[in-house]
Amino acid sequence: MIIVKIIDKTHEADINIKNEPFCLFGRMLVSYNNGAWSYTTERFDTVEEMCFPDENYNYDELAKNSVFVGAYDGDKCIGLAILQQAMMKYMYLYDLKVNKDYRGKHIGAMLIENSKEIAVKQGYRGLYTQGQDNNLGACLFYIRNGFTIGGLDTHVYKGTKQEGKADILFYLDAED
Repeated sequence: MIIVKIIDKTHEADINIKNEPFCLFGRMLVSYNNGAWSYTTERFDTVEEMCFPDENYNYDELAKNSVFVGAYDGDKCIGLAILQQAMMKYMYLYDLKVNKDYRGKHIGAMLIENSKEIAVKQGYRGLYTQGQDNNLGACLFYIRNGFTIGGLDTHVYKGTKQEGKADILFYLDAED
């Protein structure tokens, strides 16, 4: 049975679960017209695999403004959400990842639901996060889990190896 709980100092190593590859199979194309966001999707001709570098998070440093939420199968941490304090009325979902062997089993949804409850208890309206437009799997995951599009950042990757990509901002209102 999978349990979702806050990761405390005694389990600080669990915040450094490895990043694992995921497939890039399409892009989310967003537009803003008449005060509303909408999207279409574009499938790539070739599916590629990508893996983010491991972060090597420092528990004590991040804990100053973060909450760590872990999904556990027994004693093994198989999913992680890192929530950070924000100036706005939405708590920032800084990181979300699930062990490759557990993907497709609603672990991410469990982490989101628990994170939303934590945000509300801390006085926030809900959560916000961002996803790269070319990571269609992640973008559709957020939409399926109740997030709505709230913005598009087309400049964030200029001058980097990832130039040409954009970040889509996703918001989840706890009250809706």
